[in-house]
Amino acid sequence: MKSNNYHLTFFAFIITSFSFAQMHSYAKKIELKGIDSLWHNIEIPNTVFKDLNANLSDIRIYGITATDTIEAPYIHKTSKATQANDEISFNLLNRVHNTKGYYFTYELPNKETINEIILDLKDQNFNWEITLEGSQHQKQWFTILEDYRILSINNHQTNYTFTTLKFSDTSYRYYRLLIKSDVEPKLATVKILKKAKKEAAYRNYQVQSFQVKEQEKNTIVDVELSTKVPLDFLTVTVDDNFDYYRSISIQYLADSVKSEKGGHYNYRPLTNKTLSSMEDNSFELPSILAKKVRIIISNYDNQPLNISRVALRGLIHTLTTRFTAPANYFMVYGKNTDKSPNYDIAKTKLILPQKITNLNLGKTIDIPKKESITTAPLFENKWWLWGITGLIIILLGYFTIGMMKKEL
Repeated sequence: MKSNNYHLTFFAFIITSFSFAQMHSYAKKIELKGIDSLWHNIEIPNTVFKDLNANLSDIRIYGITATDTIEAPYIHKTSKATQANDEISFNLLNRVHNTKGYYFTYELPNKETINEIILDLKDQNFNWEITLEGSQHQKQWFTILEDYRILSINNHQTNYTFTTLKFSDTSYRYYRLLIKSDVEPKLATVKILKKAKKEAAYRNYQVQSFQVKEQEKNTIVDVELSTKVPLDFLTVTVDDNFDYYRSISIQYLADSVKSEKGGHYNYRPLTNKTLSSMEDNSFELPSILAKKVRIIISNYDNQPLNISRVALRGLIHTLTTRFTAPANYFMVYGKNTDKSPNYDIAKTKLILPQKITNLNLGKTIDIPKKESITTAPLFENKWWLWGITGLIIILLGYFTIGMMKKEL
């Protein structure tokens, strides 16, 4: 009986040692507090991202018991926009023109609320003003948009088109569109939409450093945050009131190397966009973990723009985690060689509770690493060297004197 107890104790010791070894292969841990149900959400704080792999593959949730370590599976989610676009059917009643331009009148079979019209024009290099009106019976027309510009520029510098009409919710039976043009527009298709969108939840980041400089025919804007975080949205504020259309390249700092001549910064392209006075200059980005962003604005022969501000935002990353057993749970992270976990719950369609509470997080703690104790080589100690040298001299002297005596 005692032998069995010894075996069980030894086996438990081996399991616990292996479990702790799993955790000790990571750099940091955060205690999870307030676990009282099967499912909880863990919102990853900004301070964690600087120690994570680029694909966030090195996050694990471990629970420590008296005899074992439990790995709790999770589903990684990011906040997303809720968008519902209802395309409204319509009939083209007539197409006429006069000295003012070309008119297009549309009828909606049912009274619908709309807020966007997308024009697909085959023309290139135009700059037209439009007027949009609405009516219930075609006897009295009410102005929805007036002197609204649509634009297309296609040359060796820019390829930019803006032909989307955006306006507040309206509900008319008839809509009349006037395109003020001397030539007949090649209007291929029209989409009338009821666009409803709930913006995703973002974290706004505090900019630590903001620098603007002119280099040849480019404006270079460098933006630095206090730490590496997920970047998903960028807004550029331009203070100029004149019209502008500039190609821009958005880049992020991938790595840097210090040398005797100073630092060498390796920026990689993230996306290319067009900075335009027609729009609000807000851009969605391919999600990336970064601390520094560079925006290169191509001015060509135009005067530089006055850039007063750049705002950066990121989506919220959440781990929806399943806790099946009582334990002291930690979120551990920071392991360069780790691959993404392979959990069943991420592959199956689960019916999750409608309300899942967020866990409270403890302080970030560095996980200590076992230091390998190395014994210094014997001959690194100068006293040993002096002692051995002296011993050799004494021995040489002894044998030399002995030989001299024999010869005498």
